[in-house]
Amino acid sequence: MKALQTLQIETGEDPRVTVIWLHGLGASGHDFEPVVPELAFAREQAVRFIFPHAPELPVTVNGGMVMPAWYDILAMDIDRKVDAPQLKASADAVAQLIEQELEKGIPSENILIGGFSQGGAVAYELALSYPQKLGGLFLLSTYFATADSIRLAEANRNIPVFVGHGTYDPVVPESLGRAAAGKLEELGFKPEYRSYPMEHSLCLEEVRDLDRFFSRCLGS
Repeated sequence: MKALQTLQIETGEDPRVTVIWLHGLGASGHDFEPVVPELAFAREQAVRFIFPHAPELPVTVNGGMVMPAWYDILAMDIDRKVDAPQLKASADAVAQLIEQELEKGIPSENILIGGFSQGGAVAYELALSYPQKLGGLFLLSTYFATADSIRLAEANRNIPVFVGHGTYDPVVPESLGRAAAGKLEELGFKPEYRSYPMEHSLCLEEVRDLDRFFSRCLGS
């Protein structure tokens, strides 16, 4: 996969913290750009937000239509019928963004990874298999697509994890979010699970909870 194009926002000079946030199917890196001003932790310190743009791919469940996608979805039971090699290739591409941050001198434990829907599935694969300790993993309205195949990295066995989901989500049912959190617990992780009265989206209450999670990850 080619190097990813990104939208990057810095909340101050010389950031020492990086948040990499992956969008969902058919969206772009601009999708969560409006959230940045709502995050208090990023006003208290300089943070670099990296919002990658997914490549254009044909998506089987959408009639083969080409759209921004991290991987192909092969059937409507989205947690099972995904193109796992493509998903892992996307995780590798995002890992290159982590490497770039490390080269800039950002400590790996100051790098937070997460995503919404499809982006969250990639974040699961990337963060839990990454060989260096990361600061945190946040998973929004998503599912653990590679739960049965992932190779867990010892470096991230204790990574803080936030899982948020809408109780009325018609796209990724909340049952998949709860199942993912349960799988994490089986694997020895201690996810913070939150549900919200919303559909397949983000709400202000979730943003506030996420803000507090970011602060705890960074010890601030």
